[in-house]
Amino acid sequence: MRLLRVVALTAATAAVVVATTAAIPGSQADPPPRLPALTPAALSARYAADARAVARAATDAARAGDTRQAHALAAMRGRRFLFFDPNGQGEAGEVLGNLATARRVAVLVPGSDTSLATFDSRGSASPGGGARALAAEGRRLQPGARLAVIAWLGYATPATLSPGVLTSGDARQGARVLTTLVDRLAARGDQVALLCHSYGTVVCGLAAPGLPVTDIAVYGSPGMDASSVRSLHTTARVWAGRAAADWIRDVPHVRLLGLGFGQDPVAPAFGARIFACGSGGHSGYLRPGSVALRNLAAIALGDPAEVTR
Repeated sequence: MRLLRVVALTAATAAVVVATTAAIPGSQADPPPRLPALTPAALSARYAADARAVARAATDAARAGDTRQAHALAAMRGRRFLFFDPNGQGEAGEVLGNLATARRVAVLVPGSDTSLATFDSRGSASPGGGARALAAEGRRLQPGARLAVIAWLGYATPATLSPGVLTSGDARQGARVLTTLVDRLAARGDQVALLCHSYGTVVCGLAAPGLPVTDIAVYGSPGMDASSVRSLHTTARVWAGRAAADWIRDVPHVRLLGLGFGQDPVAPAFGARIFACGSGGHSGYLRPGSVALRNLAAIALGDPAEVTR
């Protein structure tokens, strides 16, 4: 009954949302961040430069009286960022592990309501906290594995309660930037896995065609803007999981008047490899000790035989 109510509500408001989104001009796409050479010296220089940029931004936020932003940025001091931009909602790519020598790289792609202010504030449900949990689980499963994890906030995410979260406009910008990063990593010989949450799964679905990745794992997904794995046009292993208490199950997996993102990735008709996610909710997939985290770490490590269904 709850699902029927959601469907009815979506249908009733579709025309209003379409009118609203039509009135919003297309966002001017920013150029992708310039990435350094993936060598020890170049990465070290970039980390140092971005550390200085983080410190300046924290000071500027404090002077402006933006205590929330200042606190969030202060927590980022001394960490390693592949790119950092404090403007607007902000963008950042934190690196855990040795990216210069890695042979497997896992890129975490977050969903809505993610910004510099929330980069760490929600624990393992945030890009920073989730990346730390994933890196730790990877070390536990395979000590000595040459795995690097990137907490990737490379696009302006929509707000959960906004018309933008029902369309793929913001995801298209994110997909373009994500493709640039993955192409650079793959050209160096890295095996890349995309781990994509919620609205971030739309980003990964749009980026997927021809992308040189070994695995794409989506969890808590409203859809990938695709009808099936075949329509993603990828050679990657495509994984999908959903926790038992995740409210995303009640979101209609349809496309209607330009709204929605199509087939449910965990539906048999979609054709993804299903992985177990346990009994958690929408924000609990990377929680330390969870079934979902263990399976996502196995996917990140390129070890499909260790993924439980």
